[in-house]
Amino acid sequence: MRVFTISDIGLTRSSNQDYCSSGEFADGTVWAIVCDGMGGANGGSTASRVAVENIAESFSSGYSEDLTPGEIRNLMMLSVEYANRAVHEMSVHVPDLSGMGTTVVFVVVKKRRAHIVHAGDSRAYICGDEGIRQVTTDHSIVQQMVDMGEITKEQARFHPNRNIITRALGTEPTLRTDYNTIEFEDGATLVLCTDGMSNYFSDDTLLEYVHRYDGDELTRKLVEHAKELGGSDNITVAVISE
Repeated sequence: MRVFTISDIGLTRSSNQDYCSSGEFADGTVWAIVCDGMGGANGGSTASRVAVENIAESFSSGYSEDLTPGEIRNLMMLSVEYANRAVHEMSVHVPDLSGMGTTVVFVVVKKRRAHIVHAGDSRAYICGDEGIRQVTTDHSIVQQMVDMGEITKEQARFHPNRNIITRALGTEPTLRTDYNTIEFEDGATLVLCTDGMSNYFSDDTLLEYVHRYDGDELTRKLVEHAKELGGSDNITVAVISE
């Protein structure tokens, strides 16, 4: 498995409040983390960086090749909880960082199985021969409206309240995250992204890009497309493929 990441400030923001990281273990297991911070320029960038660094450190220090799927899930959840406490404590004790938080989408792929933990509206998509599927569900006001049938998924992309999220890492002492796991089929590509990318892509367009490009070129092309259509937010993408 291969993993590629990119983060871009976009065209209108004065700072990049997104942060991402990725890595690979000796047994071929790969991981990626994408976060989109909030709470002002200093707070947002600090929240996302601290979250990613703490998750990566905690998971990497606890990882071993013989972990079962259940143990991977537990380690991922504990790592995110650890990061939540770190961000929240900084928010409480540093006045300039008060109220900061971040979305998180954290993926580990081991033996062709992807484990996904997330909170907020940063997303993960699986793309393959059979099409594209969003494998995370946004924790947002507009997603609740979609679930209730008030608006369509396409309308949600342009709704004025699309940036209001209902869960974020670091804003409270504890965090409720979602976990799911999917089979990583032959030829599949997993795309993680912040809303600075997903707001500019329909499912069909994203699938078209995944089929046309690969690796670092895919991440660059995704950023370029978002910027061509406005680039009004920071843009961060991680791609996992064979």
